[in-house]
Amino acid sequence: MRSPTRIPSPQSSHPHSGSPGVHYRNPYEELAELADPYDPDDPLGLGLRSDDDDADLGGRRDKPAASGSGDDREQWSPPNHRRSSRRRRGRFRAVPRTAKALIGLAVLALLLVLADRCAVMYAERKAEQELQKKLNLATAPNVTIHGFPFLTQVLGKDLQQVDIAVPDVAADRVSIAEVRAQVQDIRIVGDLPSSFRGATVGRMKGDVLLSFEDLSRELGASQVRFRALGPSSVRADGKLPVADRQVSLHAQAHIRRQGDRGISTSVTDMRLDIPGIATYRPGPEPRPGLYLHKKAAKQISEDSEKAKALLSIPSVAEKLGVPPAEAGQALNDERKLDEITGSPRFVPALLAVNLVQAANDHPQLARKLGIDPTVAAALARMKVPELTNKLELSFQLPEKAKGIRLANIGVSPEGIRADLTGAGLKFGKTR
Repeated sequence: MRSPTRIPSPQSSHPHSGSPGVHYRNPYEELAELADPYDPDDPLGLGLRSDDDDADLGGRRDKPAASGSGDDREQWSPPNHRRSSRRRRGRFRAVPRTAKALIGLAVLALLLVLADRCAVMYAERKAEQELQKKLNLATAPNVTIHGFPFLTQVLGKDLQQVDIAVPDVAADRVSIAEVRAQVQDIRIVGDLPSSFRGATVGRMKGDVLLSFEDLSRELGASQVRFRALGPSSVRADGKLPVADRQVSLHAQAHIRRQGDRGISTSVTDMRLDIPGIATYRPGPEPRPGLYLHKKAAKQISEDSEKAKALLSIPSVAEKLGVPPAEAGQALNDERKLDEITGSPRFVPALLAVNLVQAANDHPQLARKLGIDPTVAAALARMKVPELTNKLELSFQLPEKAKGIRLANIGVSPEGIRADLTGAGLKFGKTR
């Protein structure tokens, strides 16, 4: 068996007080001897150089700085931009002449198009101002000039087509919501746009609209609403104040052409309803007067007190087809009253009775039937012209719009429409 080998203790450079002649070395000093020498310009030992070193090398890392004096070192010089510009000019010279010509033509065409469109917009604005001034319009119209190029049309003094839209044109009691016109073959008198004097229009077509919204606001005073009833009819529904009460208004207005330049309406089938009780029909309509609703008539036939109030008036009993003797007997005999009111002829006969006179002569009867006597009297005093004047309308084309005619008048969901036609129209000074 081998005996273990003794490893000598490390020697220290400093003598130990307890062991004379024995020396130890610090292990960190041995590690320090193995490291590279310390470089103050590269304390981390990564091989990096500062910007100053790069500047000393003339911005070139792959070449060492030149030795010698400052005059012998390579001097910095700015980059030569002329060389790059020469390179670009050289590339442009390489473009074929045909391509250069096409590019030039494209740029020129673009400039001409822009100039043409600018001229169109200027002419449209001037035309809008002139139309508003000549026709005394509250709102400037919208003018759109068609055709390209515009400048050649100006030089030839002949425009192909111009579209005009005029909103809110005053026409008697109502306003025309919109007037649209398409004008073709316009011969210009004068020079556009500076010395324009007038024009002659070959053909014109368009349409006008009287919107129901405007009719409701201007005729109905926000209480009556108009809507389409048929191809040539308008229905009006709303409220009407009568003797401090609101009654329902219902009527029909038929549209008709008034000559070649106007539109008018005739109101028919007008009635004023006391809701749930009676309807008043002003004359000279068929059956003018105050008539009970069917529901109210059935309730009266089932209410003995109301039925007796009717039979107690001889004129009313006579209209109901009840002889005076039977009417008097029914006032004291419930069986006789039930026989009269239960007859299938009683309700239809009651619906045909005009209660105007009876309500005026017998206010108590009117109250028992649910009719306010003051309202009944006020309705009876209403005359047809007073009512129809609230709903009738008419308008004529402006006098300055000579040569324009109305055609194909009808009713659409938006309002009353009519077509416009014209030919050989003159605007301004044509000589």
